[in-house]
Amino acid sequence: MCGRFVITSAPEALRQLFGYIEQPNFPPRYNVAPTQPIPVVLVENGARHFRLMRWGLLPSWVKDPKGFTLLINARSETVLEKPAFKRAIRRRRGLIPADGYYEWKAIDGRRQPFSIHRADGAPLGFAAVFETWIGPNGEELDTVAIVTAAAGEDLAALHDRVPVTISPRDFERWLDCRSDEVDAILPLMTAPRLGQFAWHPVSTRVNRVANDDDQLLLPISAEEMEAEAEAAKPKKVVRKIAGASSDDGQGSLF
Repeated sequence: MCGRFVITSAPEALRQLFGYIEQPNFPPRYNVAPTQPIPVVLVENGARHFRLMRWGLLPSWVKDPKGFTLLINARSETVLEKPAFKRAIRRRRGLIPADGYYEWKAIDGRRQPFSIHRADGAPLGFAAVFETWIGPNGEELDTVAIVTAAAGEDLAALHDRVPVTISPRDFERWLDCRSDEVDAILPLMTAPRLGQFAWHPVSTRVNRVANDDDQLLLPISAEEMEAEAEAAKPKKVVRKIAGASSDDGQGSLF
């Protein structure tokens, strides 16, 4: 799956790569989380555009968003059949610019975060589907979900799901929604090829959405991982026994 990601490339570099008309200026983000506005590239009237959308898709038929499950990912295996996605995958496909993402792996009963990125350091485009939800008072909200696939042999060591990433040579094919046909884009909804991505453990500071700085991407050593795990353990509370002597001749540790 993909529950947090990173955008660190310069805005102009992303504009050149994805080819959208707008010239947005935005700061680097090191801990992008669900429900936040995220950049999405789409085709409208024959040209590519940059839009901000809420991460967490809301199908148009939802009446009350408060009672609806937050859909941040869409599984490639079922995206054509699921009511929430089956229209969007045919008519509303987009790309989410990114430079990597985070995944958590269970190690000794705790969840260790890892930073995952292309081995060559290049930016990437997450495959996405989007919908515009219209509320009862006419309010509109653009929402988006990231398409995921079963992880390949290497990335499966961290998690069984990975975001689908689209190669720049396939941007046009993925974004072309002029017909309802999906045969051309089905081969694109797969895991990255073996060795395309690299990863390293990072601090558990990334667990808090409020933390959003470049230190989150720094690799940490086994000793630092152990120290964080130790610091996270609940502290024992030592209670004094009423009436006990402060010095019983054996000394005291407290």
